[in-house]
Amino acid sequence: MKKNIKVKLLINSIFYKRNIVLSMAFLLIAYLFAGKLNIPASYIPWIGMIFYIALVMQSFTSEKFQDRFLQKNKWKKIRELNRKCVKAAHETVGYANAVYYRKLTSVMADRAEIVRIYNKDKYNHLKGRVTEQALRLIISYMSLLRDLCIRIRQMNRNDINPVMERIAQNNRKINFVNDPKVREDIKRIIEMDERLVNRHKEEKSELMRLDARLDCIKSTVGMFRHQIGAELDSDEVLEDIENVLNEAMALDSVLNERRNERRLRN
Repeated sequence: MKKNIKVKLLINSIFYKRNIVLSMAFLLIAYLFAGKLNIPASYIPWIGMIFYIALVMQSFTSEKFQDRFLQKNKWKKIRELNRKCVKAAHETVGYANAVYYRKLTSVMADRAEIVRIYNKDKYNHLKGRVTEQALRLIISYMSLLRDLCIRIRQMNRNDINPVMERIAQNNRKINFVNDPKVREDIKRIIEMDERLVNRHKEEKSELMRLDARLDCIKSTVGMFRHQIGAELDSDEVLEDIENVLNEAMALDSVLNERRNERRLRN
């Protein structure tokens, strides 16, 4: 168990209603019978504190209490991930064209079905793991989709045809120029324009690869939807899900780095 989880578990044990109620009841009984047992009244708060600490430690080390705590944490985490999915979709939908809007709504429909099936069987450990991983993957999908849509818009605003025409004109012009200095200037202009064209082609190729990757992720989410509705009786399915998720997260990280590089260049 991670350190931050242990801290949260301890805090939960301290404020566990059962421990507080039992400690208060113990103090009340102790005060009532203190005279009969010849216990000084000044000792009772200290005895009550020891009793309360014992209850807290008993809860903290109890497997049943830990399982219940972790289960509640899982429910809370899934609710938060689901909320992030909806928020990410709202942030992305404004950038999507008709084609990508249909893909987005399809993924969100899968998300809704996955969460609905999970809510019917919250105590199923594997379904909880599958739901959590699927939601994380959908959040990554929305991030990648938003990046793709923004870059497509930027590329569409940059019409490369005038640049290609200028290259063709300058290539024709250079054949009739005798001045060496003018020829060098025209060559530099051609080289700069060719770099722009090559960068445009590379960006287009990268966007095509990203589009294919998004389709792969979308298909994976659809697979999750069918799997969570079936019987999950092994960790093999979960391992496949985590492998796909790790690939998506790695791709998301690479895209974030490239996005930052483009911002620095601009």
